[in-house]
Amino acid sequence: MDLALIWAGIIAFAVLVYVMLDGFDLGVGMLFLGLNSKQKDRAITSIAPIWDGNETWLVLGGGGLFAVFPLAYATILPALYAPVIAMLLALIFRGVSMEYRHKTVRWHEFWNLGFFVGSSVASFSQGIMLGAFIQGIDIQDRQYAGGWFDWLTPFSIACGVAVVLGYRLLGAAWILMKTRGELAVQMRQRLPGIAAAAVVAIVVISSWTGLVNERLTERWFSWPNFLWLAPIPLLVAVTTIGLWRAIRSGGDAAPFVWALALFGVTFAGFGISTYPYIVPGSLTIWEAAAPDVSLSFLLVGSAFLLPLILAYTGHTYWVFRGKVEDHEVGYD
Repeated sequence: MDLALIWAGIIAFAVLVYVMLDGFDLGVGMLFLGLNSKQKDRAITSIAPIWDGNETWLVLGGGGLFAVFPLAYATILPALYAPVIAMLLALIFRGVSMEYRHKTVRWHEFWNLGFFVGSSVASFSQGIMLGAFIQGIDIQDRQYAGGWFDWLTPFSIACGVAVVLGYRLLGAAWILMKTRGELAVQMRQRLPGIAAAAVVAIVVISSWTGLVNERLTERWFSWPNFLWLAPIPLLVAVTTIGLWRAIRSGGDAAPFVWALALFGVTFAGFGISTYPYIVPGSLTIWEAAAPDVSLSFLLVGSAFLLPLILAYTGHTYWVFRGKVEDHEVGYD
């Protein structure tokens, strides 16, 4: 078996699930300032049972990278120290804000703002990391050779904005699916604009990517690659149309499903763009992998751990399925 490739697939799956699941509860936080007090309570209640479980996948992805691709971890992390630290601090501050906003009166609005700021900074930092990763990391002699601020470029900032817009789409669709009344009506009214902004961001970043990384341009537009990879942009177009029709149809769950599908297709395009590199243009999956003995040992453990995580995640979503009702509003 190609253990390195199997592990690359596992980590990619963990990252995708994290982006989809934590993406919508970060999106809820970024929509917070446009809601009144009662609506904020409803929005928080919709994610209260599952938000911390969603972040399990971030731990799995980061821990898996450290254990399975140590060379990639040792070169990526020094290149992205600042946005990684910003993301982690923002996630902590966000979690604290969720707890404290229900325990204080004097500081209630401060912690509401903290929830918004924490969600926004975490999302923007993730986009910054994505942009820096796509444009490439300077590696010499198997070590990071760049500077402290190499991650800060117009492209990485644009990617940060794109991730914020994408997560807002997931968050709005989630609130629509999980709530009733004026909050659901407000999200339905705002969704077309939010969705349009997210799709425009995807198009802009996809087009810009070819300018910052010539290798990706060659991969997507050389012959016969252009023929084989054409289904990806077509699928993006199909999911965009599906999302727009779902929003216009008046359904509650369909927009969220189509938004997840849009994220899945764009993630597939990202994977195709970077393969076989785990650090674009510098380290392949096999060059960065740990010895096969370590990969085999860890794979046995993951064979038990991954189904367990999937099971309790699925169980949690099943138990807390359905709409948030008035008597359920609260976070204790």
